[in-house]
Amino acid sequence: MTKRASALVVVVTALGLAGSAQGRFDQTAEPVFHGSIATIDAAQRERMIGSSWHRGCPVPIRNLRVLTLDYWGFGGHIRRGRLIVHEDQGLRVKRVFRKLFYRSFRIRRMVLIDAYDGSDNRSMAANNTSAFNCRFVAGTTRWSQHAYGRAIDINPIRNPYVSGSHVSPSAGAPYADRTRHAMGMIHSGDRVVRAFADANWKWGGYWSPYQDYMHFSRNGH
Repeated sequence: MTKRASALVVVVTALGLAGSAQGRFDQTAEPVFHGSIATIDAAQRERMIGSSWHRGCPVPIRNLRVLTLDYWGFGGHIRRGRLIVHEDQGLRVKRVFRKLFYRSFRIRRMVLIDAYDGSDNRSMAANNTSAFNCRFVAGTTRWSQHAYGRAIDINPIRNPYVSGSHVSPSAGAPYADRTRHAMGMIHSGDRVVRAFADANWKWGGYWSPYQDYMHFSRNGH
């Protein structure tokens, strides 16, 4: 081998090692889940007040935590989203989403509901997965479990609330037929239901006479 050829081999080998270290050339590398739990900082607190949180809410902001979680998007790429939950549920929820990541469950979008000014309707219409939101159960003056940071709605369009002929969000009407098996849908006993059950969270899809297929909560309400 000439000196020039030898030098080229060294350069190519070095580039290959560098590329592998950066995940560019190693085609065998397995995707790795990343998740973190943090307190609510001043900037996020300011965004929440008057949006997802207001005076009189049953849980103070200091008792909430923001989770940053990797997930598989509908396009097949790893994305990073955020959820806010009660501090006593942070580790449980992080473990759930770790399981969903490794079970390749797809999530359309996961941004804090403050991006929709705390509007549950707007968040659902965007097929957004969300958790904390200081609001009442629709049509009542009773606090939702979302107001405690102990409930999560997943892919609302693919997993709508169904009561007779009423479907919410309205774009979820085609998915009221639970014999369908489309991306991001949740079904009885599936990988999503099992992951939450392992954390002692319950699914609204088991409710009767209506079903809330998007909804998981710590106490089953």
